[in-house]
Amino acid sequence: MTTARDVSALFVRGRLLAIPRKAARREQLLTHLARTLFDPDRAYTEKEVNEALLTVHDDYAALRRYLVDEGLLVRTRDGDVYHRP
Repeated sequence: MTTARDVSALFVRGRLLAIPRKAARREQLLTHLARTLFDPDRAYTEKEVNEALLTVHDDYAALRRYLVDEGLLVRTRDGDVYHRP
């Protein structure tokens, strides 16, 4: 299991240096981001998701796609609303 210290090595001054290429490491990062940036009891617009992810990395679209692909964020059928399962 990942500890906060493991994931913190990926950040400098709160910003993600790079999205990990290795799937296991990327999954650790994505789990951390989902837990820290998104409340499971709240729905988010795509703009809100983008803004939250932009606080940690410029490629918010890739992070959003990875979060959805991993099932850590769920998008409504029309794609307008996201939530954490």
